[in-house]
Amino acid sequence: MNEWTLYRILLAAYFVLAAAAFAAIRFIPVPYGRHNRQGWGRQVKAYVGWMLMESPSFFVFAFFFFLEGGSAGAVGVVFLVLWEVHYIQRSFVYPFLIRNRQTRMPLVIILMAMTFTTWNSYLNSRYLFHFSGGYSSKWLTDPRFLLGAMLFVSGLAINWHSDRILRRLRRPGEQAYLIPRGGFFRFVSCANYFGETIEWAGWALATWSLPGLGFAIWTVANLGPRARSHHLWYRRHFPDYPKNRKAYIPFLV
Repeated sequence: MNEWTLYRILLAAYFVLAAAAFAAIRFIPVPYGRHNRQGWGRQVKAYVGWMLMESPSFFVFAFFFFLEGGSAGAVGVVFLVLWEVHYIQRSFVYPFLIRNRQTRMPLVIILMAMTFTTWNSYLNSRYLFHFSGGYSSKWLTDPRFLLGAMLFVSGLAINWHSDRILRRLRRPGEQAYLIPRGGFFRFVSCANYFGETIEWAGWALATWSLPGLGFAIWTVANLGPRARSHHLWYRRHFPDYPKNRKAYIPFLV
């Protein structure tokens, strides 16, 4: 079996498992953060878990970029920068911004997430830098790239700003959850998830690729049900929770 055949099998499985993940997470919230619970085996400190989960995305994508020996061209460099800006923050900055260093998550969830991030990064980077045959520099002025890049940067900004609001809700050492306010939290319970979804929808458009589309679908499959779980949790725990807020997408869901 050559790599292209293996790649197509992995890509097809990627789409199929996204549907399965959506169904599973819809009924069984992934046990970390406010949904953490016993019965999932050994627990690891959350900031360590976040580094382990997210860092394969940083390393795998960079590996396949440099494997091509710089032949990816200007467009490839732009894709590398967009991807790595997100994952430098998510892998090596965000974990150290978590205020409660005693928060833990199950090791099995970390291992599952590492499998996904490795798989996802391979599919995206190998296509962009090898199987696509390369993008012409004219792609940088294509409306699909321009709109996609704009959505990516906008989603990144929303995601980072929303995370900042959540961090400032509690003082160092505090563990109680509070109602987030401001920014896109005026419209949805999970503004950080909304921002990340906009980000990867922009990636799918900017790359105009099946693995990019797959990542956008996986983002919705993972974050959509979790946003719903968060939304219901807020409503159960806060009688004064804003009734006009949606869970995930402003004015819609």
